[in-house]
Amino acid sequence: MVRPGTSHVHQRPEQHHPRLLGHRAQDRIAAGDDCDTVTVDAKDGTGDQQVPLPPKPVLPDMAAARGRGPADVVEAHWQALRLTWEWKHAVHRIRSPGRPFPDIVPLLAAAAVQPRLRRLYPFTSHFALLFSSSTSYPWTVHGGSIEPLPDGRFKVRGRGTSTVVGEAGTAEEAVALVLALLPAGPEPVITDSADDQ
Repeated sequence: MVRPGTSHVHQRPEQHHPRLLGHRAQDRIAAGDDCDTVTVDAKDGTGDQQVPLPPKPVLPDMAAARGRGPADVVEAHWQALRLTWEWKHAVHRIRSPGRPFPDIVPLLAAAAVQPRLRRLYPFTSHFALLFSSSTSYPWTVHGGSIEPLPDGRFKVRGRGTSTVVGEAGTAEEAVALVLALLPAGPEPVITDSADDQ
């Protein structure tokens, strides 16, 4: 049943991202249903228009990157993480217009231009951005984590994630705080996990 003030949006299964769908929707897609419905609030200006979700991004080939070594895995994952979060943000703007979305995309952009962070493996957990010298679990976190806050600011935590180092008004300031937490001396060696070798 359609709620008053909403409309349905149909999309093909190849446009779905399983992490953003509920289990029932995932089951319908796996069963071969040819479309899904996304409810869009009419207050966003789309009225009864059908608004398609953006196509999923084409991600780098992680298996090929693993075959070339840890440095290529790190680079491919930076690209994949950026593309994935850009897509999630675009989907969020359609599904929940006017509602805030964690500022992961500008945070990734600010971190990616820093060579000391760019050589580490980035990953997100509970909307926080972290950096590891291991390309898979168990992570070896360096510097700390950056968590986007609902007010647009960023909270930086130390490696143990319980100690708040500070808050920053911009993604660039938050990245600078994490850079200051990196150990002095030689850069960490990037490694695969034992399972990847």
